[in-house]
This record gives sequence, structure tokens and C-alpha cells, in this order.
Amino acid sequence: MNTILENRTWRYATKKFDSSKKISNKELDLLLEATRLSASSYGLQPYHVFVITNPEIREQLKPVSWGQSQITDASHLIVFAHQKDFGGELVDDYLTNVSETRNIPADTLKGYGEFAKSKLVDLPQTTKEDWAAKQVYLALGNLMQAAAELKIDTCPMEGFEAEAYNTILNLNDKNLSASVVLPVGYRSEEDQTQHLAKVRKSNQELFTHI
Repeated sequence: MNTILENRTWRYATKKFDSSKKISNKELDLLLEATRLSASSYGLQPYHVFVITNPEIREQLKPVSWGQSQITDASHLIVFAHQKDFGGELVDDYLTNVSETRNIPADTLKGYGEFAKSKLVDLPQTTKEDWAAKQVYLALGNLMQAAAELKIDTCPMEGFEAEAYNTILNLNDKNLSASVVLPVGYRSEEDQTQHLAKVRKSNQELFTHI
């Protein structure tokens, strides 16, 4: 089987992690770089990623995560948080980065900036927040697939109280809100879920060729 499909077949939403096994700093750096390189609408990346290893904070997060053991047992806990609101500064900061990274005059980017602002800045706050949260999932997918290539286990989780996370991690003060949580580490041999066949829709049900 092609390794692309092997990796995707191997991965599953790990229910029980081996708390004694930790991913290395080198592996963590690879996962975070894969996340950083993710695509996003207009290239704006309207989110921030928290890597949580502090055991006391993770113990605080566990009860507001439906008591799920992955929060405390995984090697690292990744929390994706999207921006709740923004103005033209989101685009301006990106264009400054483009200018500096590609060594091109900022003036040449003015048209792109005005176009992006015209599509985003005047949207209702709730629409902006929904849009920002969607961008998170592009990065989440890249992180999960990079982890699978390294044979590192993950478990994407929406089963948590976002407002409680926002309070514990002081996200409200940063104009952020928790979107999705991803424990990363290594599966426990006791996790029986790893032995179950992967259940997905058939090609006929899922795909239409036009």
C-alpha cells in the first residue's frame, strides 16, 4: 500500500495515551513547522497555537474536557485558538511579513491588501469568528497528517468547554477563543480502539465525478 494511505490507515483518534512516552523536541519542532506551513484563506492565519506541557494547567483543563484522560496523559496538549475579531491590522501585518520575507516593496501589495480588507473587515463579528475558526481546521489537518507520518498519535477533540479554556488560558485577554484541542503522543497498548477496523463511507457514497 502507498505510504500515504498506510499512514492514514494507521492513525486513529487515540482514546488512551501512554503517559510514560514523550515525543522528542525534534519531533515537536517538525509538527509545529508543518502546522506553521499550513494554508489559510488569504494567507492570514487568524489563530494562535498553544503547546501545553504544564501538568497543573492540564489538570485544570481535564474536568472542562469531559474528564477525558487524553488531556493529561498525552505527551503534549495542543490548543488551537482563533481570533474572535479583527480589523485591517490583520491584513496589514500579513502584508508587512510578505514584503519582508520576499524582499519586495510594500506598495506593490496595496491592491491585494485592499481586496482582502474589502472581503473581511466589514463582516459581522460572528462571521469573522466563524471564518477564523475554519482556518484552524486546515492547520489541524496538517498537524495530524504530519504526526501520522512520524507515527505519533493524535486525538482531535471538540469535547470541551471553550469558555472555560478561555478563562484558564487567559485567551479572552488576547482576543482569542479555543477552537479545537489535539493531544499528541503515543498510544497505550491498553487502548482497544487501535485494533478496530476504520469505518468510512464507500467511494460510491462519498465521491461524485462530474
